[in-house]
Amino acid sequence: MRVGLAASDPDGLVATPVETLARVTASGAAVPADVARIASEVAERAAGVVYVGLPRHLSGSEGAAALEARAYAGTVARAVAPVPVHLVDERMTTVSAHQALHAAGRKGRKHRSVVDQAAAVIILQTALDAERGAGARAGEPVDPTGDQRP
Repeated sequence: MRVGLAASDPDGLVATPVETLARVTASGAAVPADVARIASEVAERAAGVVYVGLPRHLSGSEGAAALEARAYAGTVARAVAPVPVHLVDERMTTVSAHQALHAAGRKGRKHRSVVDQAAAVIILQTALDAERGAGARAGEPVDPTGDQRP
């Protein structure tokens, strides 16, 4: 599994890709390497919030992937505290990312290395736009100390 990492400018206007991280699921480390890398970026950029994509079904219901994302968001939240972490709907972001990469002239085989970054940019940009429109953080806040089930 891979995790796309994106960041915004200091004003929270434009999301840009950072990198693709390999998910570490069973390292035995207190903080998995991918989560440590996210925490490092959060500290380095003095991020005000972290958004984690929540993969819902098209119907809006949640399956196994959403439960994994909720658990991952909890792990990230503990690693970046006191910076808040919010879950945001990521339905269709990978499809949109593939379409954008294709439109930009990237061949299908070369998408894999950057599609997660492109999807992360879409997730972050959507959250930033929603945040500006609503005047509040987008998505569902993650409790770093508790259960992440809906």
